[in-house]
Amino acid sequence: MMSVLGTALLLQALAAPRLAAPDTTATTAEARVVEYLKAHVRPGQPVVVSELYNSVFKAPDERAALDRLFDAFFKVPLFLAQQQQATGRPPTLAQLAEQFRFLVPGEADLMLRILQSDPRLPRLVERDAASGEITRVDVAAILSDPRFGRALERTIAGWEGRQAPAFSAAGEGGPSVGSGQLAGKPHLLYFWFSGCPPCARTGPLLSALQQRYGPRGLAIVALNADRALEVPATAAERDAYAKRNGWTFARAEAGAPTIEAYGSVSVFPSFFFVDRRGVVVSYLVNYQEPEALEQAAQRALQ
Repeated sequence: MMSVLGTALLLQALAAPRLAAPDTTATTAEARVVEYLKAHVRPGQPVVVSELYNSVFKAPDERAALDRLFDAFFKVPLFLAQQQQATGRPPTLAQLAEQFRFLVPGEADLMLRILQSDPRLPRLVERDAASGEITRVDVAAILSDPRFGRALERTIAGWEGRQAPAFSAAGEGGPSVGSGQLAGKPHLLYFWFSGCPPCARTGPLLSALQQRYGPRGLAIVALNADRALEVPATAAERDAYAKRNGWTFARAEAGAPTIEAYGSVSVFPSFFFVDRRGVVVSYLVNYQEPEALEQAAQRALQ
């Protein structure tokens, strides 16, 4: 039976506003890059970005789209392994698309094809031949690869039962936030960025969580990673988003040092529930159902 908080969270989620439409110009340029790559990626042949720059994509918007995909390429394995470790199963293509804002049809599948076709990389994933969905993620292979392993090892080493790392973050619309202010208090550190679809679904759930557990001592800090991820959202847009979702808890910037301290966060949203001793009692990634958030909050308050 759904709890009182679960009902409240579900109603708020259903009432949440839709995401703003993506930048059409950027999406069009990325679509041209994606369609070209779909036609030219071959098994056993790496995608050489410098050749694409020099011979194929010379317009500024196309090169910007290529840069974004190149950056995402090195983050995809981290996301796959982190999701596998945190949930016990690989992410779906839809979840992959949500996480990296792959808006062009077939773009998530293309990124996996590029990953699989590159002879410089070990076989990191296995996929269903018919659906293209990931059936297995080789976390050990990703960990052993120096391009991914160092950052990932800290991320998936197992947060629960570990002391939460110290941090200090510049406040958004308020004073700075850090470990000192949270010492002795059960709290949730919520890592998110603007336009992240699972973050958008989570946003209204946090206000209900605060209403239920704030009076019992749970503090919530929303750490925004827009600047670190180079997401083109303004402070005014974040303020409006927070107001629309009823956020009255602390908000701060998740700068590179804070992201690094918490295992080079690569899956958004990420939730770190910390108890009064400063110990992480629950670590969750991606969209979470209301009941999961409620259970984690109760663990932090125990």
